[in-house]
Formats: sequence, C-alpha cells, structure tokens
Amino acid sequence: MIGGKAAESDWIAWMKAGIAGDAAAYERLLAALAPFIRSVARSRASAWGFGSADVEDVVQETLLAIHLKRGTWDEGQPVGRWAAAIARNKIIDALRRRGRRIHVPIDDFAETLPTEPEDEGLRPDEASRLISVLKGKQHAVVKAISIDGKEIRETAKDLDMSEGAVRVALHRGLSALADAYRSFRK
Repeated sequence: MIGGKAAESDWIAWMKAGIAGDAAAYERLLAALAPFIRSVARSRASAWGFGSADVEDVVQETLLAIHLKRGTWDEGQPVGRWAAAIARNKIIDALRRRGRRIHVPIDDFAETLPTEPEDEGLRPDEASRLISVLKGKQHAVVKAISIDGKEIRETAKDLDMSEGAVRVALHRGLSALADAYRSFRK
C-alpha cells in the first residue's frame, strides 16, 4: 500500500491513534509510510543523482522528522501530503549538505593516482646505529625485549633488575630511540 484514498484514511486513523498514545497504531503508520516516503524521495532525488544510500538517508531523516513533529500535523490535512512535504524538505537539506560535490568512484581512477612509497623501515645498519645511542641497562633491556623477543619477567631475571625497573628502562630507551630516529630521518 503506497498511497491512495484507502491508504490515506488508514494513515489518518493511525496518526490520530498514535498521537493519542496507541504505540501499535503509530508503528503501523511509520511502517506504511516508509515505502511511500521512499517512493517520493526516489522520484524527486533521482534527478539530482542521489544513489540508493542517499535515498535511504532521506527516508530515515523524514521518518525521524515525522516522529519529532507529529504534534504539528493538522488533522484536517492528509498525512501523505504532509509526509511528502517533509520528505521534500529533507531532500533539499541533503542537497545543501552535499553542496556542489560530485561523487566519483575512486575505482575509476585508481590506476592514475600516484601511490605513496612504502616505508621500508630501517636497514640493519641503521638499526644498529640507532641502538648504539642507548647505553648500559637501557641498551640491554631494549635489545632483549624488542630485538630478542624476551618477556619483561625474563629480562628482569637475566639482567638482575626488578620488573618495574625493566619497564622504566624500556620506556626511556624507546623514547630515546624515537628521538634519535626523528633526528636520523631529517
């Protein structure tokens, strides 16, 4: 049931009942209005290049507006005409948000777009130079955890340190490496 006199009389009855507090009637109204609004939105928005997702956005916004503004409906007026006017306004809102942007699928131009060079990371000699910045326990902790893959507990035992001291040394060592890396890349 997308429209017509029979639908309109049902919509009016359901709207009145919904405003009076009948949740089931109100739910029937929204379920019945959705295809009507979708039809209105599709027919009016297709001229502006709206896709199905854009139409569905308009439908959802219209249903929300109907819900929020149902108290403004004049009982002497058809529900369909009122809902169509709200849908028209939501299409205009969508056009304003859209502005003059044109949607172009990226796949159509993917081969012509420049790609960013992949960061290959550090070469082994660069990594060695960076780690040489660290001294003593920081060097040993960062090497054990980051390069050798040891756990904090195991590193603490091997270096005769507390786990907390290993965490602090690791944090400070990684911070020093980050600073060294930034100056190395400049």
